[in-house]
Amino acid sequence: MAVNLVSVVMQCLTPDLIAKIASSLGLDRDIVQKAIGGAVPALLANLSEVASTPGGARQLSSALSQQQPGALESLKNAMAGPGQAALADSGSAMLAGLFGGRALDTIAQAIAKFAGIGEGSGKLLTGMLGPVVLGVLGQHQRSTGMEASGLTSLLAAQKDQITAALPSGLADQLSTAGLIDRAGESVRSGASAAASRVAGASTRYTPSNTMAQWPYWLAGLVVLGGLLWYATQRPGEQTVAEQPAATRPATGTVGVAPANLTVDGVNLASQVDSSVNTLKSALSGVTDVATAQAALPKINEAVAQLNDVNARAAKLPPEGRSALAKLVVVVTPAINQMCDKVMAIPGVGPVAKPAIDDLHGKLDSLARV
Repeated sequence: MAVNLVSVVMQCLTPDLIAKIASSLGLDRDIVQKAIGGAVPALLANLSEVASTPGGARQLSSALSQQQPGALESLKNAMAGPGQAALADSGSAMLAGLFGGRALDTIAQAIAKFAGIGEGSGKLLTGMLGPVVLGVLGQHQRSTGMEASGLTSLLAAQKDQITAALPSGLADQLSTAGLIDRAGESVRSGASAAASRVAGASTRYTPSNTMAQWPYWLAGLVVLGGLLWYATQRPGEQTVAEQPAATRPATGTVGVAPANLTVDGVNLASQVDSSVNTLKSALSGVTDVATAQAALPKINEAVAQLNDVNARAAKLPPEGRSALAKLVVVVTPAINQMCDKVMAIPGVGPVAKPAIDDLHGKLDSLARV
């Protein structure tokens, strides 16, 4: 039987360890237990999203490769000792590198709100749990001799189980923020069916349908955006059987969209793809004030292109708007991370901030189309 990642992580967090964490945070043990019960699947769900893209999978693999044997036990000891603050800072840095700073803040805030604790405590707890969750993944990868692609497949295969483990209130918040994909309360009420589906590890394409099913989602929850996102971000894996060639995306960050993402002859997914590539090229070249000024025209060009996508998106049918929003949600963390790095360069903030704020506004708007 395949390992259940949520259960393995929770087993590491013993009652005694939770009590010590609660004491250090000055919180009731039951409240911390509640927060941890939501935080662990929340972090795993977002790691699953990260690992779904080629770049994210490489980042995750790199983070895990830096861990040494026995690191997990050391982390658990640090959580219960005086090194908690340093562990939380280190964990937050690792998670921010994988999720993006804004996404990590949103996750921590959602956990704090769900558990009824302050945002500061939510950030500390999330930072402490991050290394433990990554430690479990690293230990499992080493003990099984699993390649990076195998870990990616494992996270994808357990997506149902992980999402089903999310408490309803927390899942609502993360879904609203665009950090997880969720289709109603049936995710939790149908948890046993989801586990069975994961155990079977089968995803089928029905020729009579005009849309493909989300891999590993509950039967009947057909999401057009899932096909585009999944096929585009993971072109090398055949998890959707016998997908017609007409719906296979071309190479690129986002890929070629189905016909219903084309408005007035303009392929909106390709527009997003072009904008993302322009942004990556421009932002990666910023090292000082001079290069920031040189990058502004390209950044503004990408923002204008995203604005055009946003305007045309109003003509899409509901399922098309959902698919487009999912594409934007997938690429946003990487862009946010690059923006955060640019803003951290001395002297660059005042130069780049107006354009980057405008960019964030356009991405947020597109994520809600």
